[in-house]
Amino acid sequence: MTDRLLELRSVSRTFHLGTRQVRAVNAVTADVRRGECLAVVGESGSGKSTLANLILGVLPPDPGGEIRLEGEILPHRRQRRHRQAIQLVQQNPLSSLNPKRSIGASIRLALDVHGIGDRQDRPARVGALLEEVGLPADFATRPPAALSGGQRQRVAIARALACESGLVVLDEPTSALDVRVQSRVLALLAQLRAQRGLTYVFITHDLSVVRNIADRILVIEAGRVVEVGDTVNLFESPRHPCTRRLISAVPVIGAEEVAFRERVRGLAEGLQEAAGGTG
Repeated sequence: MTDRLLELRSVSRTFHLGTRQVRAVNAVTADVRRGECLAVVGESGSGKSTLANLILGVLPPDPGGEIRLEGEILPHRRQRRHRQAIQLVQQNPLSSLNPKRSIGASIRLALDVHGIGDRQDRPARVGALLEEVGLPADFATRPPAALSGGQRQRVAIARALACESGLVVLDEPTSALDVRVQSRVLALLAQLRAQRGLTYVFITHDLSVVRNIADRILVIEAGRVVEVGDTVNLFESPRHPCTRRLISAVPVIGAEEVAFRERVRGLAEGLQEAAGGTG
């Protein structure tokens, strides 16, 4: 089995604005390896969100490009199983949740749509998902407005987990949160990835957000991939001017960030050892 979970081959997307044509994504070729966190980083207007929408099937690519999931070419019109296989956690957790639905109803909707689990077991499954993201099971009865921003983002993560997808697209998932809440959500994402064997495509404009959780970073500028490499090497030896600009905006690392990185690494190593010990 190949370690390439997602493959993009010469993927482009052109928008027609009156008499003008704007190519938001231009011949992108990239792989996402099974179990990794690939960060897609770029400045505002670089095309990274358009690329995320192409992966999700919200937009079809221009003719000539293709997207493969586990070796299968994804059609322009995705089937339900394709939509289940790739889940999204959006930037703004409040706007991504229906204010008229309780938290539990929003999570359960994913179970109902995709027919996951027995109907009578789904309320308990919702409670278990809430607890997995660090929220009490009784939050299921609350409306989104009753939760904080960080709590709502945890709900959005639980909803993505409900579909039992191995691939999650995270579109600026912490940009609407303050720094302290950001770190908690990032730690949760790292923990879930290690426990569930998830694969992340993490869209962001801020390299500091993904410095400690991304395995590799893909830098996009004006719709083109200008640099890609593992995180440590990219930070130590950035080649492209766009990458250097993005790195120059990253705050100097502090003791708190070092401690966070070590906690995340220790968690991942401990889980790997436990898995190896049980065969």
